[in-house]
Amino acid sequence: MKRAPTSFARLAGAVTLLLAVLATLPAAAQTSPVLSRFLPKVAPADLVEGADAYGPIRDDVPVAPLLRVGEEIGHVFVTSDFVGTTGYSGKPIHTMVAVDSDARVLGVDLVKHSEPIVLIGIPDREIKAMVAEYRGLDLVAEAEERGSSHDLNIISGATVTVMVIDDSIVRAGLKVARALGLGGLSPEVSDGPVLELNADAAAPDSWMQMEGDGTVRRMSLDVGQVNAAFAAMDDPRAAERALEEPPETTFIDMQMALVSVPPIGEAILGEADNRNLQEWLDEGEHAIAVVGRGMYSFKGSGYVRGGIFDRIVLIQDDVTVRFRDRGHRRMGPIALDDAPEFTERDLFKIPADVGFDPTKPFRLQLLVQREVAAIEKVFTTFELGYQLPARFTREVAPEPSPVVDTPESEAAAQQALWKRIWADNTLEIAGLGAMLAMLTLAFFFQSYVTRSERFTFWFRMSFLTVTLVFLGWYANAQLSVVNLMALFGALTTDFSWQAFLLDPLTFILWFAVAAALIFWGRGAYCGWLCPFGALQELSNRIGRKLGIPQITLPWGLHERLWPVKYMIFLGLFGVSLASIEQAEALAEVEPFKTAIVLNFIRAWPFVAYAAALIIAGLFVERFFCRYLCPLGAALAIPARLRMFDWLKRYHECGNPCQTCANECPVDAIHPTGEINPNECINCLHCQVLYQSEAKCPVVIRKMKRRAKMGAPDRTLDATVANHPNMTNRRKETENV
Repeated sequence: MKRAPTSFARLAGAVTLLLAVLATLPAAAQTSPVLSRFLPKVAPADLVEGADAYGPIRDDVPVAPLLRVGEEIGHVFVTSDFVGTTGYSGKPIHTMVAVDSDARVLGVDLVKHSEPIVLIGIPDREIKAMVAEYRGLDLVAEAEERGSSHDLNIISGATVTVMVIDDSIVRAGLKVARALGLGGLSPEVSDGPVLELNADAAAPDSWMQMEGDGTVRRMSLDVGQVNAAFAAMDDPRAAERALEEPPETTFIDMQMALVSVPPIGEAILGEADNRNLQEWLDEGEHAIAVVGRGMYSFKGSGYVRGGIFDRIVLIQDDVTVRFRDRGHRRMGPIALDDAPEFTERDLFKIPADVGFDPTKPFRLQLLVQREVAAIEKVFTTFELGYQLPARFTREVAPEPSPVVDTPESEAAAQQALWKRIWADNTLEIAGLGAMLAMLTLAFFFQSYVTRSERFTFWFRMSFLTVTLVFLGWYANAQLSVVNLMALFGALTTDFSWQAFLLDPLTFILWFAVAAALIFWGRGAYCGWLCPFGALQELSNRIGRKLGIPQITLPWGLHERLWPVKYMIFLGLFGVSLASIEQAEALAEVEPFKTAIVLNFIRAWPFVAYAAALIIAGLFVERFFCRYLCPLGAALAIPARLRMFDWLKRYHECGNPCQTCANECPVDAIHPTGEINPNECINCLHCQVLYQSEAKCPVVIRKMKRRAKMGAPDRTLDATVANHPNMTNRRKETENV
């Protein structure tokens, strides 16, 4: 191995800088209310017309007075100070809300969110316009109707985001109103007895009896009822698109039971499955079983792409639970002989930290959608109520509790969230760990791995397939230049580890990339762990098998196209300094979200762009990686700090031998023999050639000389000198 003379000096400087940054991170972690961050950024008049100032933030509740000419006209808060507001992006959605003394919403402003990264072509202005419609919302009425007295204005394509924003505004608003006594509201105090679960109760031994006593609750809708519900909406297009099946046709027959109660779980699931369920649940967690049949699915297909079941939501007082795929299991056959046949049977986990009380009534809200245009839908909801039969509960002595609950800090809420996410992604984390371990061993022992060209080829193709299918399409662990811009923005403002820990695979990958940059440069990620890079290379291999001709650009043109990706990266970085949202929009130059995260399920311009890049890659291997990828450019800059040059070369490489240069899949080897570390993807093909007894003239000459017992063989030397790979690029080198 060759070591650069200043590599340790560079490494020492890089490590010192890294340690200095890491040392400041805990101090930069967020400890003050979220409101304190956004209050100086939002003009009072922009939130509520006529307002001109804010008062100081209260010590007991993170709320600030809203003033007009020195007079208090309302109170301002940020929803993420009171409730969890994680959207599709895995990051909080911060909404600033103003309420008056009558508990009416005076104004709303969506001050910070990361949803443009995942929303499917929906302008940010539509989300903000939707949020503005909450002005005038009566929180007293919401308290009386348990948060459902208003109509939910769903934006097609942003269902989950809208529902999270709606949930956060209503629940946080109710908490503030009760804490401050607005509109006559006061903290809820239970006048009835305090109940706990009675695990000794016996469940009925038939499905019919369970339906009869309420252990299992049922909601059955036919086509006529659903058509009538849409016909009653203000949008006439909903009635025009009525279902054409006979009115008595079953639209959905959905039933639910609280199976985390041991006797109910054992009766419905059977002894073995109930035992597995109880092992799946941690302390304080609960689970419901939901079964259904009919035309409409309560699951839908959105959760496959986004991980969130956006058609059902559990509601109990101020508690709203939206289920994710990591808190879901498919349910086996129902253990009761008289149970009907259901096409869907699923278990959903209710986390321990949401405040769910199994002894109180709750309801499962079903969102039903209807297409009214090519890409537009309207929505209505139906509810399935549930309350445990009395025998499954028993009265206990009440414990004294504070009149007002102190809102959980955002930092603590995020910490609990990321820990739960990591626990729920154990399988994915283990898979990524195994991939990183295997790749590290392959690099450290590359001389053994590359002894066989056939083994190296199939090892690489297999690894890239796992990268594409598991890391990309399954786990959506595709790094992006957006991550780097977000990290830089966080380091210069209000860095918090929790925001990055919410996505464990991305977090692990970035740390692995940082380590790999020191040892091997950018090629460890770009050449092996990038799902879109894997897609390009695998599709190119298939194209070669199908006879698609390969285009080799002239070296001069190829060399001049290299800087394009650096220009793109620097442009995006410059825009991000002024507006991270604008930079995220321009980062669509990366086709990663379309091809990997959303599996091409997107508006046609995005799909056409991604498809064009993949088609170009059929003729020019890794076309996007070579010339356009801003992430590759960003990684190439710090890759100069790498400690070692692991790729072995002979003195004859490049002068006169051109074997490696001719066969490098991304043309990262200069005609003069040097490997450009900024462009190398560490595919190890040049290391295969370095040991090849069939292709490398140097190896062939050494073998012949050994066969001659060390005697020089001028005939062989002449043969080697005339080897095609020794002359293919000689003229081109001279021209360059």
